[in-house]
Amino acid sequence: MYDCFMEEMIYQKFILGTGNRLDNALKKGLGGVIFFTRDIQSQEQFKSLITEIKQKSIISPFLSIDQEGGRVERTEKIHPRYLSPKYAFEKGEEFLKEQTQKIAQELKDYGINLNFAPCADVNTNPDNPIIGERAFSDKTDEVSSAVKLVAKTYREERIIPCLKHFPGHGDASKDSHLTLPVIDLSLSEMEEVHIKPFKENLDTEMIMVAHLHCTCFNKEAIPSSLSKNAIGYLRNVLNYDGVIITDDMVMKGVQDFGSVEACIMAIRAGVDMFIYRDADELAINTIEGVLREVERDKELQRLVSESDNRIQRLKKERLGY
Repeated sequence: MYDCFMEEMIYQKFILGTGNRLDNALKKGLGGVIFFTRDIQSQEQFKSLITEIKQKSIISPFLSIDQEGGRVERTEKIHPRYLSPKYAFEKGEEFLKEQTQKIAQELKDYGINLNFAPCADVNTNPDNPIIGERAFSDKTDEVSSAVKLVAKTYREERIIPCLKHFPGHGDASKDSHLTLPVIDLSLSEMEEVHIKPFKENLDTEMIMVAHLHCTCFNKEAIPSSLSKNAIGYLRNVLNYDGVIITDDMVMKGVQDFGSVEACIMAIRAGVDMFIYRDADELAINTIEGVLREVERDKELQRLVSESDNRIQRLKKERLGY
């Protein structure tokens, strides 16, 4: 029989989308919920959905969304699109701050407390199929300053910002939803161009790690999200002690490693949380499979406990429970 505290700690590590297994997961201590366009039909309906989820949760959940502006928005059925980060940044700092305030106030009104934004990617590859206008700029210093402004504005509006996609998705030539992109740059190139916006914003509460094969961290094809070298760099070289979360774990760039196996690799690497876009059988079987692995491994238990401390610290600081 499982230790109920360990079960809660494992469920706390996951943020799931909606689905027929969500209610049961919330009763077991699910860490949070991520919302997509499919979940948002009207303002009243969305507020009601969030209220219902909060009532069913035994631990205050992260209520999250990808609301970057422009191409990546989830409220498109109930709200005109904002400008993409690139175009908002080009209109100047004052416009960027004002737009971020509007996004934050809208999200807060619905009941959202975590936004998977801003993108700290430097869009150095003009043929990048996944970043493009989602990046503030193709210049590192401009991205760093824009990220600082946007993250600070979200924080002031009581929305938790999450920088993404470490160690930098800007040079990719393929979409990590469909395959595992390769970033074949030296560590010094990565540090000077792509890692710098993260390094200069380490006061952020949460950082999302991408499913990228960065050859500077691993010669073999291991995604950064599962890599001891990549996560270890973030933890031990940059000394980041906030919450590290993966990009969606159903993306093709990571799924080839197997759901449970990938999560265990990521936990050993130092990852704290995982996103699964649906509260379905795959997600629940994964959580239960991770629980079984952790129950019989003392080292995994220690790592899970350390992660839980980071997760609960953030929740107490920002969700006020």
